[in-house]
Amino acid sequence: MNYLAHLYLSENDPESLIGSLMGDFLKGRVGTDLAPAVRRGVLVHRRIDSFTDAHMIVGQSKRRIGPAYRRYAGILIDLFYDHFLASRWSEYSAVPLEAFAARVYRIVAAHHHRLSAPMQRSMSYMISNELLQSYRTLEGMQQALRGIESRLKRPSRLHAAVTELERNYTGLGEDFAVFFPDLVRFASDQHQAMDGHPPHPVTEQGRR
Repeated sequence: MNYLAHLYLSENDPESLIGSLMGDFLKGRVGTDLAPAVRRGVLVHRRIDSFTDAHMIVGQSKRRIGPAYRRYAGILIDLFYDHFLASRWSEYSAVPLEAFAARVYRIVAAHHHRLSAPMQRSMSYMISNELLQSYRTLEGMQQALRGIESRLKRPSRLHAAVTELERNYTGLGEDFAVFFPDLVRFASDQHQAMDGHPPHPVTEQGRR
């Protein structure tokens, strides 16, 4: 999943929120040098990614992506699902998206000094472009895709892949509506499990 979904699924305290974002930037085994709530956020992030990767509906969504962008299907579906979460936000949260995003930006700014250099750059881009709110629109999706494209090592024209969202809009929206409640339940179970059970040895190693 992408930024917005991980933030939505994180626990409410600031350090867990930072951990939920850090999961995309921290590779390898999660050490005990992290603050407990940050470490917990990273581990739950990885479990969420593993659950998402293995889910039948997510696989169905990936198969909707055309051959030109099939190699990026995982990236695209993560981002497109954030679009549906943002555009249907009131169905999932009583807190307006603007208020939710503003709180996230304040917390990230306050913890900026604790982040790695690559994460600092990505978080600065997220805040300055108000990415979380922008996910509601196709223009915002294209802007987010441009940001991802700029970080890829090989030419991809990923910004043009917004056409995949437009072309498959109804089907992807239906997929999301089925998948996301499953993910919410899974994340809730993981937060509870972290209180009394050790992390699964595969998810602790990070997303493959």
